[in-house]
Amino acid sequence: MKLGAIEAGGTKFVVCIGDEFGNVIERDSFPTETPEETMANIFKFFDGKDIEALGVGCFGPIDPDLNSPTYGYITTTPKPGWGNFNIMGALKERYDIPMGFDTDVNGAALGEAYFGAAKGLDSALYMTIGTGIGCGAIVEGNLVHGLLHPEMGHMNMIVREDDTYAGKCPFHGTCFEGLAAGPAIEARWGKKGFELPADHPAWDLEAYYIGQALATYVLVISPKKIILGGGVSKQKQMFPLIHKYLREFLNGYIQKDEILTDKIDDYIVSPALGDNAGVCGALALAKQALEK
Repeated sequence: MKLGAIEAGGTKFVVCIGDEFGNVIERDSFPTETPEETMANIFKFFDGKDIEALGVGCFGPIDPDLNSPTYGYITTTPKPGWGNFNIMGALKERYDIPMGFDTDVNGAALGEAYFGAAKGLDSALYMTIGTGIGCGAIVEGNLVHGLLHPEMGHMNMIVREDDTYAGKCPFHGTCFEGLAAGPAIEARWGKKGFELPADHPAWDLEAYYIGQALATYVLVISPKKIILGGGVSKQKQMFPLIHKYLREFLNGYIQKDEILTDKIDDYIVSPALGDNAGVCGALALAKQALEK
């Protein structure tokens, strides 16, 4: 199969040609500008490539409901110019091929299930922590959708007693994203996360919120694998702290070796696909669309 993939991010778009095994053959990226400029760059990359299907993992919120009149739209995003933009309509007008469309994190979850750390499992959670926090979930072999799609980065949190930060989220203040995404780290400490040393107190606080969130996800979704992506998760010193806080919040309620023993190192992992998790996820969406 010759498949096309788009990882549509609020900061940049990544486009690639790949195959059904998740191999990336050709790749490019460009800044997220206006929809008109960005779509022109997409068309320039894919025109004449004779791809059989196209997958799009997109920043959101989006409408992934095939039966909805606004299917394929980016909906209420604060990204200037992109609110209520029909991205799939623009692509379908250009290319008459099967297409898959989902959130970027759902796509990454599917990519890790097809090609990466969750291969062979029918249940997994993928979390990315960067400019925002998003989670994609696979339950019993299917990506989770419903009224909309998972927005697990926006659940309210128990604020730690020593944390006086008011929260960055314009909708919810001290939700998970408002307390732990990259902009919150910078606002709280005056530096971007990658500028902070490994022993900075920021990472213990960050692990506290991640561990708390993961405890909730374990209780609600019960994933067989948790994959932590995004820039913040590259701070490897945080993983033992995340394990500690996850166990504290569960408080012995979940009696599974994956939580209670050193098997946790294989339960909470980094993406096996690395920085290709997003585009490989979009390849998986394209493969799924072609097979359907």
